[in-house]
Amino acid sequence: MLRALFRDSRTRVAFAVLLLVALGAVLAPVLAPHDPTAQLDIERLQSQPPSAAHPFGTDPYSRDVLSRLIYGSRVSLAVGLGSVALAMTFGIAVGVVAGFLGGAVDAVLMRLVDAAVSIPRLLVLIMVASLWGRLGLVPLTLLMAGTGWFAVSRLVRAETLALRDREFVLAARALGAPTPRLIVRHVLPNVLAPALVAAALGIANVILLEAALSYLGIGVRPPTASWGSIIEDGAERVAELWWLTLFPGLAILVTVFACNALADALRDAFDPRQLPRDGADATFASEA
Repeated sequence: MLRALFRDSRTRVAFAVLLLVALGAVLAPVLAPHDPTAQLDIERLQSQPPSAAHPFGTDPYSRDVLSRLIYGSRVSLAVGLGSVALAMTFGIAVGVVAGFLGGAVDAVLMRLVDAAVSIPRLLVLIMVASLWGRLGLVPLTLLMAGTGWFAVSRLVRAETLALRDREFVLAARALGAPTPRLIVRHVLPNVLAPALVAAALGIANVILLEAALSYLGIGVRPPTASWGSIIEDGAERVAELWWLTLFPGLAILVTVFACNALADALRDAFDPRQLPRDGADATFASEA
């Protein structure tokens, strides 16, 4: 699977982009030329365009945009990875239990999921964030996770329903394997592939949602740097302060595209029905 995954040029490019973003987040104290919250000179450096001293310019509070952009990757990745990890864990658990046990358990869990899915996620996020006020990093991550596991649970449930009557599961049941062992050893490993694809797409979605909430002024608390909050700082003067929209917008665009490309590559690598891609396998397939 790994050979098939990294054989695709999309995967290599997407992985390189995400690796650069992750390294930038980890090494932010080393890479950032200034403190992202420091007002360098409120008189001389207010709303300055890109220059040699400040390659991405400064914002209306004379803060260095490049430094805020680098530190903003920490918020986007922390919220994205943390919330998706929690959502995947809970969603997979609910989906496997509902699909494997069936009956009343399945009916109750899936009706709760259907009721939650019927409410638009962005509307829930805006409502909770507005009532709570500016959110910290941990509450924002928990809120994203709490509203992001429904689709995963339905996907995993569908896979579990197809797996629970397969021969290898029936054979293990006939040999006396208890239900927890059947779920952990035989069902769970086979539902992880589609869940990983959903996780890659979920990270991209969460990054967009976090940026949208921060842009609306109900995301992370200022002066914490976030890609969405950087855009918000120049929202009222986009034509004049174009760099406050361009650079964080490009960061969001490239990161989201990389996550989507990685999700497509994961889907292709995990799908055994995909046609062979290298020349030798293709020749063999045509001869066969």
